[in-house]
Amino acid sequence: MAAVYAQPAAANYFTAPAHAPQKQRGYRICDQCGAVEQPHLGRFRLCGGCMTTQYCSQDCQKAHWPSHKPICQHTASQVSSAKHQPGHGAMDEHLVKNLRKFVSAHCSLLGWAGFQALQLKRLPSNIRQNALIVELSYRPSSSDPLRRFSIKATHVVPRSYVTDNDLLVAQDILRREERCRKSGGIGCAVVLVQCGDISQVMPVEVDSPARISWDAREDWQQVLQHFVESGRTDFKPISTTPRGIVYG
Repeated sequence: MAAVYAQPAAANYFTAPAHAPQKQRGYRICDQCGAVEQPHLGRFRLCGGCMTTQYCSQDCQKAHWPSHKPICQHTASQVSSAKHQPGHGAMDEHLVKNLRKFVSAHCSLLGWAGFQALQLKRLPSNIRQNALIVELSYRPSSSDPLRRFSIKATHVVPRSYVTDNDLLVAQDILRREERCRKSGGIGCAVVLVQCGDISQVMPVEVDSPARISWDAREDWQQVLQHFVESGRTDFKPISTTPRGIVYG
């Protein structure tokens, strides 16, 4: 029997925000120093390899290269492989960039979904055993950038499905896990967002359950689909605390 809840899983679940979401186009952030692009002063430069990372200057690009190089080459090879597979000659050139923007816009929602799917409130040890896969469908013709993807399916799989197939990703997850545990967390939840042959791994560093007030929810799939399909990024999960119901 499906669980019945007295409260929705997130704030504004039934009501869209009164204000329009901020447009992301034209507002780039330097991946080295964090400066925000000011179009009237000059455009930021894109990395020529991955065509997604941006910098305010050549100096910042050079300074960031040692740490950016592995993931840059990995992204470029992933795109190249997808293009050369049979039947992918007409693959949308902007798919990788749009997928990255999607993950960034919905990072809070995806992290919460991973927490719920792996049942980390009740079984923290699942963080080392399982991962969440979110399959997307792509609508490149949509005029709304936040509605170019929809949820196709979700799966909980063994974590080795992700880490055993990509040494670079496995090393990055391990580095984040060590950092998280040193600060009192339980490790790194793995969420794989996939659209066709293109995918992005989203590692989520998780605090100990005692420090997380989120309610455990079995309706996380419906919540995930609801916010993605409506193109909303104002997700604020419910928490039941001694002070009452809190969203955020």
